[in-house]
Amino acid sequence: MLRERAKKIIEKYDLELKKNLGQSHLVEEEILKRMIDYADISSGDIVLEVGSGLGNLTELLIERAGKVIAIEKDARLADILVNRLDDVENLEVVREDILEIELPKFDKSVANLPYSISSPFTFKLVESGFDLGVFTYQKEFAQRMVAPPSTKNYSRLSVNLSYLAQVELLEEVPPDAFIPQPEVWSSVVKIRPREPAFEVKDEELFFRVVRGAFRHRRKKIKNSLFYSFEEIVPNSSLSKEQKRDFIDEAISEELANSRPDNISPENFGEISNCLYREFSRISEK
Repeated sequence: MLRERAKKIIEKYDLELKKNLGQSHLVEEEILKRMIDYADISSGDIVLEVGSGLGNLTELLIERAGKVIAIEKDARLADILVNRLDDVENLEVVREDILEIELPKFDKSVANLPYSISSPFTFKLVESGFDLGVFTYQKEFAQRMVAPPSTKNYSRLSVNLSYLAQVELLEEVPPDAFIPQPEVWSSVVKIRPREPAFEVKDEELFFRVVRGAFRHRRKKIKNSLFYSFEEIVPNSSLSKEQKRDFIDEAISEELANSRPDNISPENFGEISNCLYREFSRISEK
């Protein structure tokens, strides 16, 4: 049984796993197998696993994939993985922080992610070239990934992922499926990159607009953009009055008086495009 095997590994190597570092390891074999099935892993796939930990998922992946690249930041866990699976030819263990390195070439990614890196890793992932990914996330985070406008979980994450990817919640995972047990439920999520869902003139501007708007999410868009203007338009030399005029000229009254929580991803695209056109108009003068 996988759970008992994992406990023996922990005892053998005298490991102290820390929940605050995201070191909760999924030990329900049927859930791990379903994650691999969701990703439709085959012998032609190069699979990226992030946070391989005790190797519970790794062992199953190497049976199906052409190659598995296991990224593990914790050097001791990486050493244990190498010791256990040192004769496996289709496994590469990388002792690095996934957020600090360039992503290797891969087709699919399957992982029980450390929850502390959920957001930065997800954005890094969707900006790279890959086929699909299947991951466990904290349930609340997963709900934010797919939240529609005017709901409590709607956020910057919801908007940006709607633009960049198709996201599907597959199943929920109880705390007792992990050791040590986290305090929250988790969700298995599939992410598939796609062509942008709507047109934006300047992607970097779009992402800055979304970030700035949600930084002041309780304010109207015209005010959230004003208070985030330096972030949206770095090195701006406009006075406060000029910033107000700029926003008023660029954005329709209806959108300007809406709140970030209540407008769609497409509306954010419209706002960023309006700002882009106003920048262009001013530059031409």
